[in-house]
Amino acid sequence: MRDFFDRLPEPIITERLILRSPALADVDVLANLANNVKIYKMLARLPYPFKEEHGVEFINEIARTDNEHAYAIIKKNGDFIGVISLAKTDNNKAEIGYWLGEPFWDKGYASEAVFGLINAANATGICPPLASRAISENKASIKVLKKTGFSIADERIDDCGQHKGIMVTYFKYEQRK
Repeated sequence: MRDFFDRLPEPIITERLILRSPALADVDVLANLANNVKIYKMLARLPYPFKEEHGVEFINEIARTDNEHAYAIIKKNGDFIGVISLAKTDNNKAEIGYWLGEPFWDKGYASEAVFGLINAANATGICPPLASRAISENKASIKVLKKTGFSIADERIDDCGQHKGIMVTYFKYEQRK
């Protein structure tokens, strides 16, 4: 997976967004946007309350490792609006995960970021199978995933983490022709 992550471009540029490595300069805004119970309820790994120290830990210890390759989602005007990443799964798939700050919901940014990351991943020539998941009640995220070429692979009650006992929809990526 490391070879795949190493081949991903930096930055990834879309029509309205720049996906780049998260930086310590992002911590204030990252913490402010991520400290939202509505976001926390939908994500498996986001702590709540989200503090600046969580942002520093994410950037220094999680964002770019052998198991994860995260990008800050930046509007072309320079505004930090969220995070998108590819994470290695137990079965050597690359799972796309993302979140946007609430002021940026319902504006097409999530779909644009997912499309941008998928296109960059496929352009490496060694892209592993892509997957994603969303809490089944997260209709907005499910809509984004379907719009960007994912299809439902499974739906089941989660058995770990903060979503233990919650219905989760699992997706696989269907390469568009």
